[in-house]
This record gives sequence, structure tokens and C-alpha cells, in this order.
Amino acid sequence: QVQLVESGGGLVQAGGSLRLSCAASGSILSIKTMGWYRQTPGKERELVAAITSGGRTNYADSVKGRFTIARDNAKNTVYLQMNSLKAEDTAVYYCNAEVLVTILRSLMYWGQGTQVTVSS
Repeated sequence: QVQLVESGGGLVQAGGSLRLSCAASGSILSIKTMGWYRQTPGKERELVAAITSGGRTNYADSVKGRFTIARDNAKNTVYLQMNSLKAEDTAVYYCNAEVLVTILRSLMYWGQGTQVTVSS
């Protein structure tokens, strides 16, 4: 089994910053892509940012230039630095990881979610 534990959410004023962390633990050979998604009530979960094991990144247009994703492969941890936060960034943020559990098999795992609330 693999567990993803997120931390760092909270309440912040517009223009402020937050840093999310997500640590993976359990039966892990390696982790391919790690990412952050977010979801608001009544809407589908959307990709915010993702990073491959080699460091290649991908961002949603709405967060480019404001958010930065990074990972520490030795710690199986992914971070999301969120700057210049806007009210529309308010959502539950979920960590995601594609984990190689055997040589031939990878599985997708999700964290429990952490609330980010930006007050205007």
C-alpha cells in the first residue's frame, strides 16, 4: 500500500502565499509523475501542476507564473509553492502520484485533500 499525506493548506488573504507538501510512503519502487489537482463544489477536479521524475513540469494556464511545483525524489515528496493567490484559487487541493509498485506495474494514488481558502 501507498499513502500520500498532504499538509500546508489554510486561510490566506488575496495576494498572499502558501506552500503545500505531499509525502508518499509505503511500497514504492519509484514514483513517476507527481502532481497537484484542485476541486471546488460542483466542478470536476482539475490539474494544477505536475512534475515528472526527471523534473519536467506542466502547469494549468491559470496558475502559470504564480505557482511552482518541485519534488524531492529522495524523500518521495512534492511541493507546491503558491504565490499571488487569488480568491478563485480557493479549492480543495489533492496530491496525486503515479507509483511504480512492481517492475511492470504502476498505480495512481491520491491524497486526502487539503483546503486552501483565499479571502478577497
